[in-house]
Amino acid sequence: MSLLPVGVLGTGKYVPDRILTNKELESMVETNDEWIVTRTGIRERRIAADNQATSDLCYEAALKALDSAGITADQLDLIIVATITPDMAFPSTACILQEKLGAKKAAAFDLSAACSGFVYGLANATNFISTGMYKYALVIGADSLSKITDYTDRNTCILFGDGAGAVVIGQVPEGRGFQSFELGADGTGGPLLKIEGGGSRNPASHTSVDQRLHYIYMAGAEVFKFAVRIMGNAADEALRKAGWDKSDIDLLVPHQANTRIIQSSLNRLELSEDKCMINIDKYGNMSAASIPVALAEAVEQGRLQEGDRVVLVGFGGGLTWGASAIVW
Repeated sequence: MSLLPVGVLGTGKYVPDRILTNKELESMVETNDEWIVTRTGIRERRIAADNQATSDLCYEAALKALDSAGITADQLDLIIVATITPDMAFPSTACILQEKLGAKKAAAFDLSAACSGFVYGLANATNFISTGMYKYALVIGADSLSKITDYTDRNTCILFGDGAGAVVIGQVPEGRGFQSFELGADGTGGPLLKIEGGGSRNPASHTSVDQRLHYIYMAGAEVFKFAVRIMGNAADEALRKAGWDKSDIDLLVPHQANTRIIQSSLNRLELSEDKCMINIDKYGNMSAASIPVALAEAVEQGRLQEGDRVVLVGFGGGLTWGASAIVW
């Protein structure tokens, strides 16, 4: 059976209105703007309102992606939401979103691969469409990390923000769309980036709350070393599978975790900064939302033209990584 070519038909993004600046963080923990910018590149991040859940962020991004693709919600066959901050343990955020959108014929499920989740979601959805099983899929990367961030921990609270990015994918002309995917995981690194409380291992209890187990824990130095290595490796492997050289890349859209990690990837790929989409200064690390929000902004800014060769690459808790080569 020959596989159908699959690509992005529309993009959309949503970030909450509330902005948390480095200056505000100075009054919350022992830190300062210069220290944060020098080490991370982050100047501000968006924070969801108390009454906003991840599905609410997804909904706004989804509407824009559907409009961009020129289709309606009832035409969707599949909804995948990549998130580590679902509205609740179950039902899935994707099912909650399906109801909000009125996408009555769409199958729906969540996917958990942390910051790599969006690329994992694209790979999954592409397989459904390339075989002809489905026609249109909505893939969203969304997280409300402020809900699980410990704002007494100076090492992590400076990093994270909230947002959602969405794409509609479907069949595209021959030679366009997704050319390769590279997905991977190393479970031995799981303890480096985690939330211990709330699952079946450590159910919610007075003890888990008192021990602050429901917040993000990150071994920053170890995760940084892993990220510097794996971002380049994953991008290289996606290029190899697509039959591309480094010089073929028109735009790199990396996970927005740290400007030093992004710069390391640029050096590895021998790319100048003008061939990279960087918005970490405005949003911080939005986990699964980082890549699709950056992709949507690249479209908004006119940085992607038909036929451009694009590489998406990210890493995250698990530890996981994912990359994709796309002809736009």
